[in-house]
Amino acid sequence: MEQTVEQKLKALYELQNIHTKVDKIRQIRGELPMEVADLEDEVAGLETRIQKIKAELDDTEDAIVNRKNMIKDAQALIKKYETQLKDVKNNREYDALTKEVEIQNLEIQVCEKKIREFGFDITAKTEGYEQALANIESRKGDLEQKKSELDTITAETEKEEQALVKKADKAQATIEERLLTAYNRLRGSAVNGLAVVTINRDSCSGCFNQIPPQRQLDVRQRKKIIVCEHCGRILVDEALTQELVVA
Repeated sequence: MEQTVEQKLKALYELQNIHTKVDKIRQIRGELPMEVADLEDEVAGLETRIQKIKAELDDTEDAIVNRKNMIKDAQALIKKYETQLKDVKNNREYDALTKEVEIQNLEIQVCEKKIREFGFDITAKTEGYEQALANIESRKGDLEQKKSELDTITAETEKEEQALVKKADKAQATIEERLLTAYNRLRGSAVNGLAVVTINRDSCSGCFNQIPPQRQLDVRQRKKIIVCEHCGRILVDEALTQELVVA
């Protein structure tokens, strides 16, 4: 059976009332869900950073061990060449062995320089690692606190919110698709989530702009859907809302 305009307006206003109650419950939670999500992202980022620094430290430690092994190998070669120098038979062999000793000594110097550089790198990375560990412990503490606050508020309001959401779903089922689409669009664009409003003191209670007398009369007659010329919200008669309260 086709609904009258009045029935449509009542259905829309009832849905608006339900959604307003849901909005108020969610306002109680405020920014907590976003703060929790941000802290979770920050903790995850710090965990990734800590893992990366740890891997870099391990790689640097391995590089130091490799350089130390290269020094040992070079020292062994120097010892070998110095022993061979005692048995050289000509200048060519002497020069060749002396050159090899010089090369190995240079290799030792390069390795020692690299080890010092690695040491500075480890010192810097260790400071960053320890700072990241301190930061993550602090942020985890903040996260636990915010989660606890959110869980407490959610526990207090979840049952009521779920009941209202079910009620809203039921109410939406009675509203034609075209009107429901317009209603949802208006709710989405309105800062206060109000798509259906009354006329209060000759003004739209959504944007507070003056409503012309003829338009007010049209709203009171409930013969067609009237919207505010300024904000586009659906206007309903104050008397209609009182009838719903009485009912």
